[in-house]
Order: sequence, then C-alpha cells, then structure tokens
Amino acid sequence: MSPEQIPVLSSDVRRRILEHLNVVAGQAPPGAPTGRSAADLAAYLGLHVTTVRFHLDQLVSGGYLVTAFERTPRVGRPRKLYAAPHLDPEAETETQRHYQVLAGLLAQSWPVDGGDQVTPEEAGRRWASGHADPSRASTEAAVTPGRWLAKVGDMVDQLEHWGYTPELSTSAGGRAVTITLSNCPFLALARVRPDVVCGVHHGLITGALDHVGEHDVAIEVRPFVGPTRCLVKVTTETPFTTAAPEGETR
Repeated sequence: MSPEQIPVLSSDVRRRILEHLNVVAGQAPPGAPTGRSAADLAAYLGLHVTTVRFHLDQLVSGGYLVTAFERTPRVGRPRKLYAAPHLDPEAETETQRHYQVLAGLLAQSWPVDGGDQVTPEEAGRRWASGHADPSRASTEAAVTPGRWLAKVGDMVDQLEHWGYTPELSTSAGGRAVTITLSNCPFLALARVRPDVVCGVHHGLITGALDHVGEHDVAIEVRPFVGPTRCLVKVTTETPFTTAAPEGETR
C-alpha cells in the first residue's frame, strides 16, 4: 500500500462509506443501480452532506470509488452517484451481478440487519458451490500428481470464469500449487478489510476444490504481494500413489 493511500483509509468515515457501498451493491436486485448520492450517504452516516462530499472526493481521488450521473427522464441536473470500482453505478455485466450476489452474502457476516451471520469464508464457499460448473463435479480425490494438477486446473478455470486472472506454479513434487490472483472484483474493499476479502478468496477456492472432490487441502492466502495481486498456496494432503516427474510444473 502506497504512502498516499494511508491517509485516505485512516478515516473511519471513509472506511464506512466504502464498506456501505459494497454492501449496497450486494443487496441490490439484478439490474438495479448500485450507486448512491452524497445526500443518500449523508443520511446513512448521520453527517452533513458537505462533510460527506469532502470524504467522497478523497475516495474518488484515491481510486477507491467511481462516479456516474444518474440517468433519469426528469428535468434538471442529474444526481452524481458513487460506487466501488468493478461495480459500475449504472451499467452491469453478468460477472458484476455475480459478485453483487457474493457481496450480499458478505453483508450477512456484518451486523447490519441482525439476521443470520456467516463468515466471509463460508460466504465464498457457498457462492462457489452454487456457481461451479456441474460438468466438472467429482466425489473422488486425486491420488496421482497429474490428476491433482488437472483438478487444480479445473479450479483455476473457474476462477477465470468468475473474473480473476490467475497464474500458477507447482512445487513439492506437484503437491503444492501457488496461484497468483489478479483483477480482484473486491479490490477496493480489500484495501480496507483484507481480512474479509481474504476470507472470501479462501472460501471460493475451498468451494471450487470441494466441487471437484478435493476436500483434504491446506489453503494459505497472502494478500497484497503487489498493488493488485495476492498469492494463494494450495497443498493436497491426500497421499499420492505415484510420484510426479522431476521438475513437473503447470
């Protein structure tokens, strides 16, 4: 994290704005606008709108929020809307809608509605289980390095389908795979709450591996090894019946 970002995130008001906009996006019905105006946010925070606009300007300048003007048939100046990056205030792609659903699950882990709570990891696992490719489902764990790496490949394909840009390498005779994750849909939130987003990543990968029959896996998540990248190391704990060829990588 750069020195310029630290003052932006040091404000409790700005952190609350960023978290709230991610939660709003997750709870919005498909196709509904996810942006909020300064007046909307001022009412939510219980602060004067001028104060909120100052904090919004700081978040926009720091790259934590994007803006768009509300599309409305009404006469007059349209409202300026604010939203987290990757969740455009007006236009949504299918992938963005998927992550709004996941953000909605994340909201359950925060005390906002007093309802049932789940951890970020469980939210990610549930979402992955419900959106994995049915044609790749399996109930048997891999017992050879080649089969294990093929299943990791299936999991990586799912991550790509969900919007990530993963790169991987292997070690420990093929048992351990290190995945570099880029293009995180929750990058803005990760800068404020890495614990939450890392939990989601852990759950996504757990759910994707569960789907292909790999339940006995150690997963380690290391956030922000670069400005927009994190590392995930997955290691199978299922005994192999054959060894991997020396130097095998994917």
